[in-house]
Amino acid sequence: MSIDTNAKVVKYLNQDYTLLKEQCLSSGLLFTDEAFPAEPKSLGFKELGPESKKAKGIKWLRPKDLCWSPKFIMGEADRTDICQGELGDCWLLAAISSLTLNLEILKRVVPKGQSYDLEYAGIFHFQLWQYGQWVDVVVDDHLPTRNGKLLFVHSAGGQDFWSALLEKAYAKVNGSYEALSEGRTIEAFEDFTGGIAECYDLNVDQPFLFPTIRKALYLGSLLSCSINSSNSTEMDRLTSLKLVQGHAYSITAADRVHYNGSVVELVRIRNPWGEMEWKGPWGSKSKEWNNLDLAPEYKQLNNPDENGEFWMSYVDFKRYFSGLNICNLSPDMVMSGKVHRWSYCKFEGIWIIGSTAGGCRNNPATYCINPQFFIHLKDVDEYPNDGENGCTILIGLMQKNARKKKRFGQHLHCIGFYVFEVPDEYKGGSNVRLGPDVLLQRKPVFYTKIFSKSREVYCRLKLPPGKYAIIPSTFDPDCEGSFILRVFAEKQYTTRCHCLLHWVHSV
Repeated sequence: MSIDTNAKVVKYLNQDYTLLKEQCLSSGLLFTDEAFPAEPKSLGFKELGPESKKAKGIKWLRPKDLCWSPKFIMGEADRTDICQGELGDCWLLAAISSLTLNLEILKRVVPKGQSYDLEYAGIFHFQLWQYGQWVDVVVDDHLPTRNGKLLFVHSAGGQDFWSALLEKAYAKVNGSYEALSEGRTIEAFEDFTGGIAECYDLNVDQPFLFPTIRKALYLGSLLSCSINSSNSTEMDRLTSLKLVQGHAYSITAADRVHYNGSVVELVRIRNPWGEMEWKGPWGSKSKEWNNLDLAPEYKQLNNPDENGEFWMSYVDFKRYFSGLNICNLSPDMVMSGKVHRWSYCKFEGIWIIGSTAGGCRNNPATYCINPQFFIHLKDVDEYPNDGENGCTILIGLMQKNARKKKRFGQHLHCIGFYVFEVPDEYKGGSNVRLGPDVLLQRKPVFYTKIFSKSREVYCRLKLPPGKYAIIPSTFDPDCEGSFILRVFAEKQYTTRCHCLLHWVHSV
């Protein structure tokens, strides 16, 4: 069991930013990162491989070779600093865009004091959450270009380079730029916060979802949405109302306005392309803004600038978008004393052939050898949204190094987990381990009905107070891999935070 803290930051690949920068300033030489060199292998391995068409004509240049006065961040970081390039990583850019809405998270991911004006040495650093720990990632500022322009993410004005360098740091920890092609915004949200995800199907009725969105934004959570595409030909297809299928958007605000005598719920959404806005009701310059009952609301909410950001009604949001992702922040991200709803704990584990890789419950001969983790839920939620008493928890099971494996042709396992209530006869003992009489004969309180070939599977549960065992596994037995298991518990962030979850032990 471990608790993340701001003090626990590991130097990625043992590269010390401060030491390396001092060496560069003393020698008068700009930093060159041998761990992620400005070479074809850092671009990719297949579509961006050394012999690929997409890699032709690419030159690695520093920002000072691209414009006369580059800036790391000009003024404050802004959502218009993130415009997509030729890499299919809109999922990542939607998450970066959301960072600009929460300065505390942004300061954690993008440390202050970095500049192209003072003590420039060609070296920058960022902090990312990677599989249970925060890592400080160093990069040089060689960036892929073609015809004198950045190939991948760039700012609208062309002078801010923090987003391009952050993208490079993210490519570094994942092995290459190509490893970032295709993904889910929730993955990057978690890597920027150490938080845990929730995913909602907007085609299913969710009576409390709009208040959930507003509260999540208030608490600094990161949110994204997308429109499903049924096949590859629909990817990036533009709808008649200028929404992009198969594309990740970020949600930046939610509010209510008075319109023609009634209340209308609105959400504000941003396209990370920095352009291509919704042209339906409540979009920029739409007629609805002229009929508000209260004039100040127009000034407060409507932004007619063409920056890829737009409002739409919550009704239309559910009609046209398919999925919503929310990343709930871990306690270590709360640096201002703001109220926070979650306490948190993390376990690490490994599936080993013949030892702990038992597969799912379809394999009764081996299932019981899987790792077991125990929690004790003691206090019910203080302010339940649905009016029902119980202990709300989020469980996330994540397999490690998912994107790095792409280069070697390795694929993710299908993973999932079961949750069992610990029977009375097992309580009070030391080194408790549930046997076949429980794991094979008794009904679990929860299980993942579909084991998923995803980096992480997760669920939200409300359980009575008591002791529970979580059994993570792959679908098939004898699948080796390492994982982390995280549990978030819902409650007001008070001095009694430790009382909600009591961690019994892990095997």
